[in-house]
Amino acid sequence: VFQSYALFPHLSILDNVSFPLTVRRVPRRQRLERARAALDLVQMGGFPDRKPSQLSGGQQQRVALARALVNEPKVLLLDEPLGALDLKLRKEMQHELKQMQRRLGITFVFVTHDQEEALTMSDRIALMRGGEIIQLDTPSGLYNAPSSLYAAEFIGETNMIPGRVVEAGAGRARVEALGGHFDVACSEPPAAGAAVTLTIRPERVTPVAANASNSAGGRLVDVDFIGTDLRLVYTMSDGTRVTLRRQNTGAAPPQVGQGAQLGLAADDLRLFVT
Repeated sequence: VFQSYALFPHLSILDNVSFPLTVRRVPRRQRLERARAALDLVQMGGFPDRKPSQLSGGQQQRVALARALVNEPKVLLLDEPLGALDLKLRKEMQHELKQMQRRLGITFVFVTHDQEEALTMSDRIALMRGGEIIQLDTPSGLYNAPSSLYAAEFIGETNMIPGRVVEAGAGRARVEALGGHFDVACSEPPAAGAAVTLTIRPERVTPVAANASNSAGGRLVDVDFIGTDLRLVYTMSDGTRVTLRRQNTGAAPPQVGQGAQLGLAADDLRLFVT
Protein backbone atom coordinates (compact mmCIF):
# COMPACT_ATOMS: atom_id res chain seq x y z
CA VAL A 1 0.00 0.00 0.00
CA PHE A 2 1.57 3.27 -1.17
CA GLN A 3 1.17 6.91 -0.15
CA SER A 4 0.17 7.77 -3.74
CA TYR A 5 -2.73 5.22 -3.75
CA ALA A 6 -1.81 4.07 -7.32
CA LEU A 7 -5.44 3.42 -8.30
CA PHE A 8 -6.43 3.00 -11.94
CA PRO A 9 -8.41 6.18 -12.77
CA HIS A 10 -10.46 4.58 -15.57
CA LEU A 11 -11.69 1.65 -13.45
CA SER A 12 -14.48 1.59 -10.90
CA ILE A 13 -13.65 1.01 -7.25
CA LEU A 14 -14.85 -2.58 -7.48
CA ASP A 15 -12.73 -3.23 -10.58
CA ASN A 16 -9.68 -1.65 -8.94
CA VAL A 17 -9.97 -3.97 -5.97
CA SER A 18 -10.67 -7.06 -8.07
CA PHE A 19 -7.81 -6.36 -10.51
CA PRO A 20 -5.17 -8.46 -8.66
CA LEU A 21 -7.57 -11.41 -8.75
CA THR A 22 -8.13 -10.87 -12.48
CA VAL A 23 -4.38 -11.11 -13.04
CA ARG A 24 -4.37 -14.38 -11.09
CA ARG A 25 -7.25 -15.68 -13.24
CA VAL A 26 -9.62 -16.14 -10.31
CA PRO A 27 -13.14 -16.99 -11.60
CA ARG A 28 -15.32 -13.89 -12.02
CA ARG A 29 -17.95 -14.80 -9.41
CA GLN A 30 -15.36 -15.56 -6.73
CA ARG A 31 -13.38 -12.49 -7.77
CA LEU A 32 -16.30 -10.11 -7.26
CA GLU A 33 -17.32 -11.74 -3.97
CA ARG A 34 -13.83 -11.29 -2.54
CA ALA A 35 -13.57 -7.72 -3.85
CA ARG A 36 -16.90 -6.74 -2.27
CA ALA A 37 -15.85 -8.36 1.02
CA ALA A 38 -12.59 -6.38 0.97
CA LEU A 39 -14.48 -3.14 0.32
CA ASP A 40 -16.84 -3.91 3.20
CA LEU A 41 -13.83 -4.49 5.44
CA VAL A 42 -12.57 -0.95 4.80
CA GLN A 43 -16.08 0.56 4.99
CA MET A 44 -16.26 1.32 1.27
CA GLY A 45 -18.87 -1.26 0.30
CA GLY A 46 -21.40 1.43 -0.59
CA PHE A 47 -19.38 2.89 -3.47
CA PRO A 48 -18.48 -0.01 -5.82
CA ASP A 49 -19.26 1.88 -9.05
CA ARG A 50 -17.51 5.15 -8.28
CA LYS A 51 -14.25 6.17 -9.94
CA PRO A 52 -11.20 7.20 -7.86
CA SER A 53 -11.65 10.85 -8.89
CA GLN A 54 -15.03 10.86 -7.13
CA LEU A 55 -13.49 9.92 -3.77
CA SER A 56 -11.68 11.86 -1.07
CA GLY A 57 -8.05 11.13 -0.23
CA GLY A 58 -9.04 9.05 2.77
CA GLN A 59 -11.52 7.03 0.73
CA GLN A 60 -8.93 6.38 -1.98
CA GLN A 61 -6.51 5.13 0.65
CA ARG A 62 -9.16 2.71 1.93
CA VAL A 63 -9.64 1.38 -1.60
CA ALA A 64 -5.88 0.93 -2.01
CA LEU A 65 -5.86 -1.00 1.26
CA ALA A 66 -8.76 -3.19 0.13
CA ARG A 67 -6.93 -3.97 -3.12
CA ALA A 68 -3.91 -5.15 -1.13
CA LEU A 69 -6.03 -7.22 1.27
CA VAL A 70 -8.06 -8.96 -1.44
CA ASN A 71 -5.06 -11.22 -2.11
CA GLU A 72 -5.28 -12.45 1.51
CA PRO A 73 -1.57 -11.84 2.21
CA LYS A 74 0.28 -13.11 5.27
CA VAL A 75 2.32 -9.89 5.42
CA LEU A 76 1.20 -6.44 4.28
CA LEU A 77 3.75 -3.68 3.60
CA LEU A 78 2.40 -0.15 4.05
CA ASP A 79 4.87 2.44 2.75
CA GLU A 80 3.95 5.75 4.44
CA PRO A 81 0.30 5.24 3.42
CA LEU A 82 -1.11 8.08 5.52
CA GLY A 83 1.41 10.79 4.62
CA ALA A 84 -0.91 12.58 2.17
CA LEU A 85 -3.85 12.81 4.61
CA ASP A 86 -4.66 15.70 6.92
CA LEU A 87 -3.96 15.30 10.64
CA LYS A 88 -7.49 14.45 11.79
CA LEU A 89 -8.07 11.88 9.05
CA ARG A 90 -4.61 10.41 9.58
CA LYS A 91 -5.36 9.76 13.25
CA GLU A 92 -8.70 8.15 12.35
CA MET A 93 -6.98 5.89 9.83
CA GLN A 94 -4.30 4.95 12.38
CA HIS A 95 -7.01 3.68 14.71
CA GLU A 96 -8.81 1.82 11.93
CA LEU A 97 -5.62 0.16 10.69
CA LYS A 98 -4.80 -1.07 14.20
CA GLN A 99 -8.28 -2.52 14.62
CA MET A 100 -8.13 -4.11 11.17
CA GLN A 101 -4.76 -5.73 11.84
CA ARG A 102 -6.08 -7.29 15.02
CA ARG A 103 -9.19 -8.61 13.27
CA LEU A 104 -7.26 -10.07 10.35
CA GLY A 105 -4.39 -11.45 12.42
CA ILE A 106 -1.76 -10.76 9.75
CA THR A 107 1.53 -8.89 10.04
CA PHE A 108 1.54 -5.23 9.03
CA VAL A 109 4.97 -3.75 8.24
CA PHE A 110 4.33 -0.01 8.47
CA VAL A 111 7.01 2.40 7.18
CA THR A 112 6.77 5.95 8.53
CA HIS A 113 8.89 9.02 9.35
CA ASP A 114 6.25 10.17 11.86
CA GLN A 115 7.49 9.19 15.33
CA GLU A 116 4.12 9.65 17.01
CA GLU A 117 2.53 7.46 14.35
CA ALA A 118 5.16 4.77 14.92
CA LEU A 119 4.70 4.81 18.69
CA THR A 120 0.90 4.84 18.39
CA MET A 121 0.45 2.02 15.91
CA SER A 122 3.14 -0.54 16.52
CA ASP A 123 3.65 -3.63 18.62
CA ARG A 124 7.35 -3.48 17.77
CA ILE A 125 9.44 -0.72 16.21
CA ALA A 126 12.61 -1.06 14.16
CA LEU A 127 14.57 2.19 14.36
CA MET A 128 16.80 2.35 11.28
CA ARG A 129 19.84 4.41 10.31
CA GLY A 130 21.79 4.04 7.09
CA GLY A 131 19.98 0.82 6.24
CA GLU A 132 20.79 -0.82 9.59
CA ILE A 133 18.50 -1.52 12.53
CA ILE A 134 19.69 0.52 15.52
CA GLN A 135 17.12 -0.85 17.96
CA LEU A 136 14.23 -3.30 17.68
CA ASP A 137 11.89 -2.95 20.63
CA THR A 138 8.39 -2.25 21.88
CA PRO A 139 7.25 1.39 21.71
CA SER A 140 7.64 1.79 25.48
CA GLY A 141 11.03 0.07 25.45
CA LEU A 142 12.34 2.29 22.66
CA TYR A 143 11.06 5.46 24.32
CA ASN A 144 11.87 4.70 27.96
CA ALA A 145 15.03 2.61 27.58
CA PRO A 146 16.90 3.60 24.39
CA SER A 147 19.94 1.42 23.75
CA SER A 148 22.09 4.20 22.28
CA LEU A 149 22.51 7.95 22.39
CA TYR A 150 21.25 8.10 18.79
CA ALA A 151 18.01 6.34 19.74
CA ALA A 152 17.56 8.55 22.81
CA GLU A 153 18.03 11.71 20.76
CA PHE A 154 16.02 10.56 17.73
CA ILE A 155 12.83 9.35 19.42
CA GLY A 156 10.79 12.12 20.99
CA GLU A 157 12.25 15.06 22.90
CA THR A 158 15.00 14.48 25.42
CA ASN A 159 17.43 16.52 27.49
CA MET A 160 21.11 15.92 26.63
CA ILE A 161 23.30 16.70 29.64
CA PRO A 162 27.12 16.48 29.45
CA GLY A 163 28.85 15.16 32.54
CA ARG A 164 31.76 13.21 34.02
CA VAL A 165 31.71 10.10 36.19
CA VAL A 166 33.23 10.78 39.61
CA GLU A 167 32.38 7.46 41.24
CA ALA A 168 31.22 4.05 40.00
CA GLY A 169 29.66 1.20 41.97
CA ALA A 170 27.43 -1.84 41.57
CA GLY A 171 24.55 -0.79 39.32
CA ARG A 172 25.14 2.91 39.95
CA ALA A 173 27.32 5.77 38.80
CA ARG A 174 27.75 9.19 40.35
CA VAL A 175 28.05 11.90 37.74
CA GLU A 176 29.12 15.52 37.99
CA ALA A 177 26.75 17.59 35.81
CA LEU A 178 24.67 20.79 35.83
CA GLY A 179 26.85 22.19 38.61
CA GLY A 180 25.98 19.32 40.97
CA HIS A 181 26.18 15.56 41.42
CA PHE A 182 23.69 12.95 40.27
CA ASP A 183 23.28 9.26 40.99
CA VAL A 184 22.37 7.29 37.86
CA ALA A 185 21.09 3.72 37.72
CA CYS A 186 23.04 1.71 35.10
CA SER A 187 23.85 -1.98 34.71
CA GLU A 188 27.46 -1.42 33.60
CA PRO A 189 28.73 1.86 35.07
CA PRO A 190 31.80 3.33 33.33
CA ALA A 191 35.02 3.99 35.22
CA ALA A 192 35.54 7.18 37.18
CA GLY A 193 36.72 10.00 34.93
CA ALA A 194 34.73 8.89 31.88
CA ALA A 195 33.00 11.61 29.89
CA VAL A 196 29.30 10.81 29.55
CA THR A 197 26.01 12.22 28.34
CA LEU A 198 22.96 11.90 30.57
CA THR A 199 19.51 11.88 28.98
CA ILE A 200 16.11 12.38 30.58
CA ARG A 201 12.68 13.02 29.09
CA PRO A 202 11.18 16.47 29.80
CA GLU A 203 8.11 14.94 31.45
CA ARG A 204 10.42 13.18 33.96
CA VAL A 205 12.01 16.42 35.17
CA THR A 206 10.22 17.72 38.27
CA PRO A 207 10.46 20.82 40.49
CA VAL A 208 11.75 19.82 43.95
CA ALA A 209 12.79 21.38 47.23
CA ALA A 210 16.02 23.37 47.30
CA ASN A 211 17.92 20.74 49.32
CA ALA A 212 16.66 17.68 47.42
CA SER A 213 19.13 15.06 46.24
CA ASN A 214 19.72 14.50 42.51
CA SER A 215 18.74 18.06 41.72
CA ALA A 216 20.22 21.31 40.44
CA GLY A 217 19.12 24.92 40.30
CA GLY A 218 18.20 26.79 37.15
CA ARG A 219 16.47 29.89 35.87
CA LEU A 220 13.43 29.89 33.59
CA VAL A 221 14.21 31.38 30.17
CA ASP A 222 11.25 30.30 28.02
CA VAL A 223 7.65 29.08 28.34
CA ASP A 224 5.87 27.41 25.41
CA PHE A 225 2.13 26.73 25.46
CA ILE A 226 1.39 23.55 23.48
CA GLY A 227 -2.24 22.86 24.31
CA THR A 228 -2.43 20.05 26.84
CA ASP A 229 1.09 20.75 28.13
CA LEU A 230 3.44 23.55 29.04
CA ARG A 231 7.08 23.36 27.95
CA LEU A 232 9.41 25.17 30.36
CA VAL A 233 13.06 25.75 29.44
CA TYR A 234 15.62 26.41 32.19
CA THR A 235 19.25 27.49 31.97
CA MET A 236 21.28 25.72 34.65
CA SER A 237 24.29 27.10 36.51
CA ASP A 238 26.75 25.52 34.04
CA GLY A 239 24.91 26.97 31.03
CA THR A 240 23.18 23.73 30.00
CA ARG A 241 19.53 24.05 29.06
CA VAL A 242 17.03 21.63 30.59
CA THR A 243 13.45 21.32 29.39
CA LEU A 244 10.59 20.43 31.71
CA ARG A 245 7.18 19.43 30.44
CA ARG A 246 4.12 19.55 32.66
CA GLN A 247 0.38 19.22 32.21
CA ASN A 248 -1.57 22.37 31.48
CA THR A 249 -3.97 22.64 34.42
CA GLY A 250 -5.14 26.14 33.56
CA ALA A 251 -3.09 27.72 36.34
CA ALA A 252 -0.82 30.63 35.45
CA PRO A 253 2.64 29.40 34.38
CA PRO A 254 5.77 30.59 36.19
CA GLN A 255 7.31 33.81 34.96
CA VAL A 256 10.45 33.96 32.85
CA GLY A 257 13.38 34.80 35.11
CA GLN A 258 12.13 32.80 38.10
CA GLY A 259 14.51 30.28 39.64
CA ALA A 260 13.68 26.64 40.41
CA GLN A 261 15.30 23.48 41.70
CA LEU A 262 14.89 20.65 39.19
CA GLY A 263 14.92 17.01 40.23
CA LEU A 264 16.28 14.27 37.94
CA ALA A 265 15.53 10.87 39.49
CA ALA A 266 18.26 8.23 39.25
CA ASP A 267 15.94 5.69 37.59
CA ASP A 268 14.78 8.23 34.98
CA LEU A 269 18.27 9.19 33.86
CA ARG A 270 20.05 7.25 31.09
CA LEU A 271 23.84 7.29 30.81
CA PHE A 272 25.87 6.99 27.60
CA VAL A 273 29.67 7.12 27.36
CA THR A 274 30.82 9.85 24.98
